[in-house]
Amino acid sequence: MTDILPPTQLYLISPLDVTGDFPQRLERALDAGPGLVTAFQFRVKGVDQHEAAALAEPLQAICAAREVAFIVNDDIGLAKRLGADGVHLGQGDGDPQEAREELGREAQIGVTCHASRHLALEAGEAGADYVAFGAFFPSTTKETEHRAELDLLEWWSEMVELPSVAIGGITPENCRPLVDAGADFLAVSGAVWNGDEVAAIKAFAEQIAAA
Repeated sequence: MTDILPPTQLYLISPLDVTGDFPQRLERALDAGPGLVTAFQFRVKGVDQHEAAALAEPLQAICAAREVAFIVNDDIGLAKRLGADGVHLGQGDGDPQEAREELGREAQIGVTCHASRHLALEAGEAGADYVAFGAFFPSTTKETEHRAELDLLEWWSEMVELPSVAIGGITPENCRPLVDAGADFLAVSGAVWNGDEVAAIKAFAEQIAAA
């Protein structure tokens, strides 16, 4: 870890397929920007909890060795089974208070709040550790129903201490305005995994440093 952390850090989201050489790709991505990637979200669909746990195990170890938080997407039960660092909840995936009871005081609990100040304030009151706003751009990773604007990030960073995560179609080429608007974290997936992960992380690092 570097002593001086960048003002905005990366929140890396897994592709849906984490088999094959993905563990090695994750290692390369995390090592390409020490101190830049602060969290990794494990996001797989259509597998049972036993298989998901087996897929998660090597990735969780890679993150732990680099002091990167390992966050499970949408599944409080799986997060508890793995002893994960936290869980990220969509609006229909459970309650932050329930997650807190299941995972304990130290767990990092995030909530998707789309483009809604109201949902974000509610999440904060329910004990969330961070809120995610988006999508800011069209995404290749998942369909986006909601579109967030930069003034939401600006308002949040000025009014609320809870960290914000910007999500949705974020690339090195378009991330600067989000950094300038006060996003604490940029959630990125396709921009990293659809090409050379090392080059992508270094490009994000350059843009964040220049902002």
